[in-house]
Amino acid sequence: MKKVRILSPDEAALLVQDGDTIATGGFVSCACPETLSKALEKRFLETGHPKDLTLFFAAGQGHRDGTGGDHYGHEGMVKRVIGGHWDRAPRLGELALANKIEAYNLPQGVISHMYRDIAAHNIGTITHVGLKTFADPRNGGGKLNECTKEDLVKIVNIEGQERLLYKGFPINVVFLRASYCDEYGNCTVHREIGPLDVTAMAQACKNSGGRVIVQVEKIVQGGSLDPKLVAIPGIYVDSVVIGTEEENMQCLGMPYDGALTGEFRIPVDAIPPIPMDAKKIIARRAAMELPPDAIVNLGTGAPEKIANVAAEEGISDKMTLTVEAGSIAGVPYGGTQFGAAANAMCIIPHNVQFDFYQGGGLDVAFLGLAETAPNGDLNVSKFGTRLAGAGGFIDITQNAKKVVYCGTFTAKGLKTECKDGKLVITQEGAKKKFVKQVEHITFSGDYANEVHQPVLYITERAVFELRPEGVTLIEIAPGIDMQTQVLDQMDFVPKIADEVKLMDARIFREEKMGLAND
Repeated sequence: MKKVRILSPDEAALLVQDGDTIATGGFVSCACPETLSKALEKRFLETGHPKDLTLFFAAGQGHRDGTGGDHYGHEGMVKRVIGGHWDRAPRLGELALANKIEAYNLPQGVISHMYRDIAAHNIGTITHVGLKTFADPRNGGGKLNECTKEDLVKIVNIEGQERLLYKGFPINVVFLRASYCDEYGNCTVHREIGPLDVTAMAQACKNSGGRVIVQVEKIVQGGSLDPKLVAIPGIYVDSVVIGTEEENMQCLGMPYDGALTGEFRIPVDAIPPIPMDAKKIIARRAAMELPPDAIVNLGTGAPEKIANVAAEEGISDKMTLTVEAGSIAGVPYGGTQFGAAANAMCIIPHNVQFDFYQGGGLDVAFLGLAETAPNGDLNVSKFGTRLAGAGGFIDITQNAKKVVYCGTFTAKGLKTECKDGKLVITQEGAKKKFVKQVEHITFSGDYANEVHQPVLYITERAVFELRPEGVTLIEIAPGIDMQTQVLDQMDFVPKIADEVKLMDARIFREEKMGLAND
């Protein structure tokens, strides 16, 4: 093997040409190739080049502060962005909403599989994921604005079954982050939160005739790395850049934590009980939907609290938490370290985790509840001038054996309290979540009914079930008036079950519910 080229950040930035398609690695604030992206941004601001790039990424990258994807958020620098999650790069979102760039949002798991199909020179990625959502060409094909014209997604029929074809395309440059690199370009990711998509992305770029550029912490002697730890073989790598200590942080702004890599395990003290508020009420009711020994994915927001409730009730061992970034078991982290998990039993590649998710491996997924329509459609990806993107939401919710949406009944200002085992609304939220039509179909109620997927919508005051006839009210909290505090706070009249039950009174009392004994 020949020795790898070691470049300065500025030299690496010169390898990107006008009009190139560039793919960047990373997961939220973890494993972002900050040194490389920062150098490319600097070159553009100083010279106006490279311009008219196509930026391609799966997980959102950055901390909403100019890092990650926002290094590319300059008018003229990119002409097209194809991403799975946009929320971490608000500058890019502003360009998309202002019609200044072509913009696509495709399911995060699908993009992680597109890397593999591009590497294999397949015609594209063929999957059921995205059918009847906004990724479906009949609902926009993932296009986010009026200036975006090209169809990247088409409907195909294979063996009598309808599928979506996500078209592949060459990748000219890939920016990746690794841990150590030997003299021959072999790179490990043993100090990152996981391997993510680095192998597939490097293969996709190499087999496209492109340039694979890797940011690393240090260069070590050739052949000294454990071959089982090498995630990017040197035969894929064109050049290496040594990043600064700050820009090689495991997660942006956070020091290295070996508990997130499997280097060691940390003692996890009993999670303290969370205060009795609307989110705890929702989490308690949701925890009642946990089947024995469930394989689970928890979304952010109210669903995160289910782990707290499970710990409080002594049933944490009844479920195995997974994170789409690749961890299995352990304690998932949030904030800057979202995507990582302490004390994981296994950490697999991002795209492999989505193989499991898309094949129905999750017993239950608990995700956030936002705009909800009468037929069960849900929107969490686009709200007027806010572009969040779907991330892995479509991949996860469309395929879990059961989906439970968790969120407050209204938003913006809702205040609640519990008295004598009853729920009291002390201030109603200003924004209704149950609307006549969602702006973006991130989850299709029609598709869920077609495949007979159980779906619940759990709020602090009512529980709904998706039935063939639509969203159906099945439970109401004690102390809540159905007409004034439920039906009048919706923009549509839901179906109402023949028998609307009271939510379990234990949910609304301070003491433990005793779920371990149920």
